[in-house]
Amino acid sequence: MILSKLAGAALMISVAAGPTIEPDGANVRLSLAQKNAAVQALMRSATECIARTVAADPRFRQAPHTELGDLIVASVPSCVGPVRAMINAYDRHFGDGTGEAFFMGPYLDALPAAVTTLAVDRKD
Repeated sequence: MILSKLAGAALMISVAAGPTIEPDGANVRLSLAQKNAAVQALMRSATECIARTVAADPRFRQAPHTELGDLIVASVPSCVGPVRAMINAYDRHFGDGTGEAFFMGPYLDALPAAVTTLAVDRKD
């Protein structure tokens, strides 16, 4: 259920933000560690934005009655900038299409646990 909602949110983000155009010379050779570091910083920014938005939602305090997945889906439009930056950086460093695949796969798989950890810290 959460996957279908997040897939819709991802589609909305990709259509709303559109593709980015990199200036010439953007294909600088980076090591795998450098690529991962660049993506990690943007991934952290997107995750923190989502966690901040979830923690600010009054429904979060009503847990367990509120579905965390619904809160995450509702927070994505507020965080379209950081999410899009993460997807674009992943595409830029690892190849076209890999950013959305990463977002829809491993990122979303780990997101509820990360949001829970970060949002609970903000809730207290």
